[in-house]
Amino acid sequence: LTAQLQQSPDDQALREKKTVPQERMQRAEAEFRKQFPTEQEYDQVLQIEVHGSKQQLREKIRRSLLIEEMLTTEIRDKAKVSEVAARAYYNANPKNFEHPEMFSIQTISIVPPPNSNAEVTEEARKKADSAFKLAKATKSYQEFGLLAEKVSDDDWHVNMGDRKAVDRDKLPPPVVNAALAMKPGQVSDLIQMGPAYTMFRLNAHIPAGRTPFQEVKAKIITDMEKSKSDQLRADMNKKLR
Repeated sequence: LTAQLQQSPDDQALREKKTVPQERMQRAEAEFRKQFPTEQEYDQVLQIEVHGSKQQLREKIRRSLLIEEMLTTEIRDKAKVSEVAARAYYNANPKNFEHPEMFSIQTISIVPPPNSNAEVTEEARKKADSAFKLAKATKSYQEFGLLAEKVSDDDWHVNMGDRKAVDRDKLPPPVVNAALAMKPGQVSDLIQMGPAYTMFRLNAHIPAGRTPFQEVKAKIITDMEKSKSDQLRADMNKKLR
């Protein structure tokens, strides 16, 4: 608000918005006053900004609120993007919505500490065997996820073991080979990679392709509205200056 008080927009820009509800004015004045911890600081600002005139301060606050309202109305309303416009953008930019082959998985990993001795390594193997039996007995995303949170050592255990959709190229070959032979809902065999043991639940195998419009519609509209809003705001700021 302090910064807005220093603006001097052309009165022409505010011609259609001349009144501010009294309640809104009082609230704005109170908010402005709260910025200053002491009466002395408040009086100093008044003296610098409006030569000590509370009437001039109210007028500047009123103008500031009118500017704010005008910006909201002009930008918010004009920045609206319809579904038709969003679909047109989607159709015109197909490469933006292409994705590689992906696997949606949850993982449980048992990882012994670095440079573990034989005894610790054997304990990790036993823990992995036990976790594998429990994982194979799970019947749902929820059950596998709760088990992952309880026993897994990987970074995803705090999120139900869910790694979401991962590009095929970013997964180790043993995991990819296992996933290709599985159906959604199945749990893999126990896979050893170096000293670590991993098992995973396949939630979805997503072929390479183009993400359907309905899945990206909301994001397209949000992004387009933000871009349009930024441009409108920049144009409006030029006019206000």
